[in-house]
Amino acid sequence: MRSLLGGIAAAAVAVVLLNAPALAQQTIVEEWPTIQPPPAPALKPVTVDPKTTALLVLDFVKQTCNMERRPRCIASLPVAKQLLAAARASNVFVVYSLIPNSSMGDVLPEVAPSGNEPYVQATIDKFFKTDLEKILKDRGIETIIVTGTAAHGAVMYTGSEAVVRGFKVIVPVDAVSADNAFIEQYVAYNFTSAPSVAGASTLTRASMIKF
Repeated sequence: MRSLLGGIAAAAVAVVLLNAPALAQQTIVEEWPTIQPPPAPALKPVTVDPKTTALLVLDFVKQTCNMERRPRCIASLPVAKQLLAAARASNVFVVYSLIPNSSMGDVLPEVAPSGNEPYVQATIDKFFKTDLEKILKDRGIETIIVTGTAAHGAVMYTGSEAVVRGFKVIVPVDAVSADNAFIEQYVAYNFTSAPSVAGASTLTRASMIKF
């Protein structure tokens, strides 16, 4: 009896070992062609209080927003320009960001800073080793509207970190851009599905934001 059980166990192990390579191959990469995207998230109208809202204008600089590297950013500029004008007309606090090794003079003219609007300089997370949180909280800001490029860089990481730091986040999808539509799609999905982030984030379009 014991030898019979031993034989059965050995056979079971052999089956597992024989199937191991096949099981190991079933990563997300192998499954990629069979995966269907989830339904598109709904865009929601939002009304914000200008006194407690800030507009972040992230990395709209010539190094990252140009026809050669990121034409979708160039395409988003008219919307970003209109949103910036509407925010300023309502006295919304505006903060810029720059990538390393750039200057405010590199910001594209369509969304160029006006007056003494502050800026921070960092890589993808604009809170990291900057005064961004202090700049916002010193003004009593509770909600931020995140615009800019890249969607999978400054927008996603700064927006997600803002939630961690206690802010509400609004993302107008037509005022953010990336290298291609798929990247923008997964960033939008992240804002509506990521733990903690989803509960404090709202996807919208620029024309649906009321000040």
